[in-house]
Amino acid sequence: MDASWSAGRIRRTCTYALIVKIINTMKKIVLFFLISFVALSLFAQGGKKPVIGISSTWGEGSSAQAPITYVNSVIRAGGVPVVLPVTEDPELLTAMLERVDAVIMTGGEDIDPLKWFGEEPHPALGEVAPKRDAFDIALIRMAVGKGLPLLGICRGHQLLNVAFGGSLYQDIPSQMKGYFVKHSQKAPGWYGTHSIIIDKGSLLNKQIGLDSVAVNTFHHQAVKDVAPGFRVTARSKDGVVEAMEKIGSTKVYGVQFHPEVFTSNGYDTFLGIFRSLVNEASIYGASRKKE
Repeated sequence: MDASWSAGRIRRTCTYALIVKIINTMKKIVLFFLISFVALSLFAQGGKKPVIGISSTWGEGSSAQAPITYVNSVIRAGGVPVVLPVTEDPELLTAMLERVDAVIMTGGEDIDPLKWFGEEPHPALGEVAPKRDAFDIALIRMAVGKGLPLLGICRGHQLLNVAFGGSLYQDIPSQMKGYFVKHSQKAPGWYGTHSIIIDKGSLLNKQIGLDSVAVNTFHHQAVKDVAPGFRVTARSKDGVVEAMEKIGSTKVYGVQFHPEVFTSNGYDTFLGIFRSLVNEASIYGASRKKE
């Protein structure tokens, strides 16, 4: 085989592969901005549906995205979902929050204990994402400071606590005395494997109309010291914090479980959590338009 022909073929193959990779990347970028443009256009035109910002995943060289379960849950609740990409630019973060009516903080990696609540890392600490931590904490503080409704789920629930001065159990099995419930299930996400007890009169109680319910569970960290200004509103039977809310507020709250998985799969048990957020987002959006 002629060496020059072989080398040329390799170059053409590599070039083709690179072009395909670039095209696929551009498709993702175009799709993201198209969704964002549609959502923001609705906002700008005074559309009836509020825009709900969803915090994104983050990784070196990867795309900014959110699990489809969050997107579906927002849509089912009557909102318009928009993914909020991680950024280190505070002006960009401010601009994003000026264009949404509420925020959902999503699940994901463990939270860096040394950086955010002054503890040395436990041997069981999992993967951390420093840039995502910094963005998410800034997003929570700014959103709550501006009066936006905010829902934290799993990691987002833990971050809500940490952002305002709380701390976490870095690893439930080795750090929490008396725990006896399995908090990392192997069953499907839409299936509840342990029960939680909900305070009567709490936001969660009003949202779902229950004072006890079976939830899914995918975590080994949990809220330990509750942040000032917040209160616990639900626990598992071994005492793990499963829900909390900002005292005196109807629009800032978090849950340790994943209600979006149930809601996205057609179950209505936890749909009220998202409907409540969308309703508060509508009120927030209407008040902002009057300014």
